Amino acid sequence: MPRKPRLTALAALLLAAGALAAPTASAKPAADRAYTLTVTTTPATTNTAERYVDVTGTVTKADGTPAAGIPVTLRETLLFTTWNPWGDPIDPTYYETHDIGTPVTDATGTFTVPDVAIDHTTGGSLLNVQPRVRITASFDEDGDPNTPQDGYYADTTVNLKTRPSSVSYQVNKKKVKTGDILTVQGKVTLPKGVEPEGTEVFLQTYWEGQYRVKVTAEEDGFFVMSVRVRGYDGTFALRTAPTDLYITGAHQTLPITNTSLPRP
Repeated sequence: MPRKPRLTALAALLLAAGALAAPTASAKPAADRAYTLTVTTTPATTNTAERYVDVTGTVTKADGTPAAGIPVTLRETLLFTTWNPWGDPIDPTYYETHDIGTPVTDATGTFTVPDVAIDHTTGGSLLNVQPRVRITASFDEDGDPNTPQDGYYADTTVNLKTRPSSVSYQVNKKKVKTGDILTVQGKVTLPKGVEPEGTEVFLQTYWEGQYRVKVTAEEDGFFVMSVRVRGYDGTFALRTAPTDLYITGAHQTLPITNTSLPRP
């Protein structure tokens, strides 16, 4: 039986990759850096039964000797694929981050936070979540974020072994026109022992929109949704987002033709 997550800090949604990256433009040249920061996790991969890791790292001085008494800020970040059908030059990933502690290095320059839950700790949607979690470590010599040239950063990735899910469906009609009511009903199936209740189900009707309608599966996994068809709707698909980080969502393209669309 996996341990329940102990981390309850409120996650902050970061929309810019720069919020997670090490300072570069104003950072000191490598030769002038006073410290070296590392971070790692044990194990490097988690699964549905083993969701905890020990986060460890080191801070050493430029001459290689340990740096004691250094407070290191550790954060855990879930990574999501950005919905972007237009191909714009935007960050393809968005982030959900929370703090996991600020340990202080000991006499050997080592810091440790044991039993960090690699899991989803908020009630947010897991639509488009990636099967990996980023652990970041950082500290600033003078504690002033306005002087990034004396800041230090390191990160590592925990890979998740996820299990698949599926979604079945029925539609009330396969040919629709403007103004028709399209009804989709179906069932979400998750791995044995995992309750489907709460799984989000999304219906896409147009290629530019990630989804048009969202419902939540009932305790037996069943769902039903309806939408009024628009003249330009032409991409019909179902996506699901289970509430468990270790269960991958399902995708199904629906065989529906909108006869109101201009013929090619």
